[in-house]
Amino acid sequence: MARELVGAVLVRQVGGEELRVRVVETEAYVGPHDLACHASKGRTKRTEVMFGEAGHAYVYFCYGMHHLLNVVSGQIGDAQAVLIRAAEPINFQANLTGPGNLTKALYITTADNGTDLVENNDIFFEKNKGGGRQKQTKIDISRRIGVDYAGKWKDALLRFTDTQSTAVSGRKRKTSLAKGATPCT
Repeated sequence: MARELVGAVLVRQVGGEELRVRVVETEAYVGPHDLACHASKGRTKRTEVMFGEAGHAYVYFCYGMHHLLNVVSGQIGDAQAVLIRAAEPINFQANLTGPGNLTKALYITTADNGTDLVENNDIFFEKNKGGGRQKQTKIDISRRIGVDYAGKWKDALLRFTDTQSTAVSGRKRKTSLAKGATPCT
């Protein structure tokens, strides 16, 4: 699913306005055996949606600053998800480079956790006649960003990027946590 979502159009309806973006970067998290996946710590209240039906939003708060949007991608009971890392705005102006900028611009918060992204809710993936990407997309595959703690999984080639996009995120400088913040809650 991570590869297939590159080029897909995500729509967010907010305040009577429809914000449309084209996904240009994703990362796959492939279940409890993947030490970078939240499911590797077991089934918890926070990760419960990951164990559910594919196509739903898994949104969590990270570093005390950012909400991050993932799409549940595994079978029921097999907790897998795809992080939406970056996108290009289609009908508005915004910096959507990086998962925190993306969710901020689209007003996505943990209140959206569990939302069905296939049906036309306040946030959903646009369906098109071709059933896939909106335009021809050449995809590069590389290591995920920021998972150096994940043992052998830090080198897994599970990051998918649109080679033509300038909105693809790069390695970030180390960020210090806000006072009292915990990573990715």
